[in-house]
Amino acid sequence: MSEATLPPAARFGPFEVHHLLGRGGMAEVYKARFIEGPHQGKTVALKRLMPRLVADPEALDLFTSEADVSRLLKHPNIIQVLEAGAVEEVYYLAMEYIDGRDLGQILARCRERRIFLPVPFAVHIAISVLDALGYAHEAKGPTGMPLKVVHCDISPSNLFISRLGEIKLGDFGIAKVRALGDADESGTLWGKLPYLAPEQLDRAPLTPQVDLWGVATILYEGLANRRALQGPNSQAMQAALRKAEIPHMEAFRPELPPGLGALVRKALSLRPQDRFANAAEFMDALKPFHDEMVGGQLGIASVVRGLFKQP
Repeated sequence: MSEATLPPAARFGPFEVHHLLGRGGMAEVYKARFIEGPHQGKTVALKRLMPRLVADPEALDLFTSEADVSRLLKHPNIIQVLEAGAVEEVYYLAMEYIDGRDLGQILARCRERRIFLPVPFAVHIAISVLDALGYAHEAKGPTGMPLKVVHCDISPSNLFISRLGEIKLGDFGIAKVRALGDADESGTLWGKLPYLAPEQLDRAPLTPQVDLWGVATILYEGLANRRALQGPNSQAMQAALRKAEIPHMEAFRPELPPGLGALVRKALSLRPQDRFANAAEFMDALKPFHDEMVGGQLGIASVVRGLFKQP
């Protein structure tokens, strides 16, 4: 099977392919449209496993797990998987198409322009993601059994902001669903180093706390316009992470509202028991800093349009 990128207007199973949206090590994502079946006419993000990985058990497991997990989760801040299948042994996911940008692109543009996100915008993103994670952490399967989902990869590239200001969490490809026997016993270090929790370096059992830490790092980055964890190389970053050596945000943005820096420092405490107990507690702590008039969907949509407005 060829690794060549699908050309525009190509047919792939029940889809007409429009254009390539992005490519990673395991998969490529296209904008596409259903041209038959129950979703006929609907535009989707078509995620296709690289054909060369079809015979790779781990890659195939990660890819199919994303479909299994995502189809069990129904929440307005989680990208929905509409269909999963295979065409000539090439596996695919048809996901809700988000017409917008991922948070990584938005933060990169802020750094490029040397401007900060409005505080309510950053806080609204964190609250939206925490709402999605609180739901996922407590979600139950069809039989009523708790799924005990841990996303494991909360990072800016997995958060999407639509043109209408909707916040969507995606990429459950490495999520762990302990109720389905998916607890990690391999010692694999899941996720991206700048957004890992300290306990993950010791391959500790994955808990919802690792997702809450990820949200805290995203909030820090959105407010301070720099990553919480920095270093010249992986070894230096891991050494800093083991001590939770993270500079105070006020050093980079002195005008932050009083108390917000202390809240983020609590969320980034070295010991999990010193952080917020769950997503709901973290959300409640953030609500006094949230201004719906500025940080709601309309305000966020306006900020994103301004950031990417052509000169």
